[in-house]
Amino acid sequence: QVQLVESGGGLVQPGGSLRPSCVGSGTTSSLNAMAWYRQAPGKERELVARITQGGITTYVASVKGRFTISRDYAKNTVYLQMNSLKPEDTAVYYCNTVVPINRYWGQGTQVTVSS
Repeated sequence: QVQLVESGGGLVQPGGSLRPSCVGSGTTSSLNAMAWYRQAPGKERELVARITQGGITTYVASVKGRFTISRDYAKNTVYLQMNSLKPEDTAVYYCNTVVPINRYWGQGTQVTVSS
């Protein structure tokens, strides 16, 4: 059984930074390619960044150049460094495998960008 727990969100002004993290526990050997997703109010969940087991990263166009996904295998943790935040980045952020597994969805962490 795998559990993913996100934390590190918060309220930040436009232009600010946050670094949410996602800690995996349980049978983490299944956590290969990982991704961060977000869901804004009234919108569908979207994948914003992903990282392969070998460390190759890709991003959705709206966050490219501002967000950086990384992972620490020793800590079973995936991070999302978010810089130059915009109000449109406001959402609940989740992590999951790149092909998301329903039972892996956690509570997410709220990110609010507002002045």
